[in-house]
Amino acid sequence: MAARTAPLTLRSVEIRPRVDAIGPTARVTLRGPGLRRCLLAVLTTVTAVLGLLVPAAPATADPGESRLDRLFEELEQAQTAYLDAKTLLDASVARQQQLIETLQTADEKMAGHQEAIGAIAARQYVAAGYMSVTGVLSAGSPRKFLDVLSILNALETHETAQVKALIAAVAEANALQDSIAAEIATQQAALKEMDARKQQAEDALWRVGSGALAPDLGAGASVVAEPAPRSPDGGWAPETRTVWEPEQQNYITPRTAHARDEAIKAGFTRGQACYYGGGNGQHPLGRACDFAVDACRFCGDVYGADKQYGTDLAAFFVFNAQRLGVLYVIWYRQIWLPSSGWRSYSGCCTASQKHTNHVHLSVY
Repeated sequence: MAARTAPLTLRSVEIRPRVDAIGPTARVTLRGPGLRRCLLAVLTTVTAVLGLLVPAAPATADPGESRLDRLFEELEQAQTAYLDAKTLLDASVARQQQLIETLQTADEKMAGHQEAIGAIAARQYVAAGYMSVTGVLSAGSPRKFLDVLSILNALETHETAQVKALIAAVAEANALQDSIAAEIATQQAALKEMDARKQQAEDALWRVGSGALAPDLGAGASVVAEPAPRSPDGGWAPETRTVWEPEQQNYITPRTAHARDEAIKAGFTRGQACYYGGGNGQHPLGRACDFAVDACRFCGDVYGADKQYGTDLAAFFVFNAQRLGVLYVIWYRQIWLPSSGWRSYSGCCTASQKHTNHVHLSVY
């Protein structure tokens, strides 16, 4: 039999600290100017204390500018659709491989039936002209003749069964070929959708002055995270905020909590904050976390060992993107997308907005 179609091979491919309220230890009763002077002194003291105790607020994934609001909305749409299409593609490739293996078995069955029918045809050719009278004459008696007839009838029945089996095998092989062709069409449609979503994300980046190819920050990653649960079809099901986050005193999605916990297990323990309300992006949805990279926690640009810590953390998320359901990672003026890899990111204008003091993770 002719070689069948081979399976398609693809190549792709913020922390907000909790501040306890500071209250007076004793009641003071003052009136007039003395009261105003006292209040002013207390206010000045509290302000100074808070300035020392409270580090810079965690960065949101967007700086509040409308253009970046729109950027993150488009990135979420594009990367969610990209991952959905990739799920469809991967499932189709797996089905195609199973169909090819089944087709190989069907081909073997068909070849066996063809060989059996060929043998029957050869015997018929050799025995051509064998008639009932010849059978009687050669048998020598009516009883022996009946025995010969029974053998001939059995041969005819066997021949008919072999022909029917061959027809069924041919039909099975043709149906499998049609199914393989349908899977290839599905894969082509999925690849087209993935390419369109890749272009959508890159166009959105270019509109805000980002999107140039950037160095790969994930080459050195090797720690394998435990995969997050997937839906029965192999994709990422939408999730609601059901997991309590002590750091922010609110709820995040199970998938976000899983990615956070896997990072902590991998040794990235400098703290993180995931949920906070307001703005666009995934933080209000409980689907994003900002990971601190130094002791100051969101104070300014980091360098040296602290920068390398952030690079290693970003690489960990990229390396495990398919296991954790990563939508994108932002670190040090670069953004990683499943569709496009590392690209430049020009968030403005503080260190938090440029993500030069924390790693941002968004998940499906």
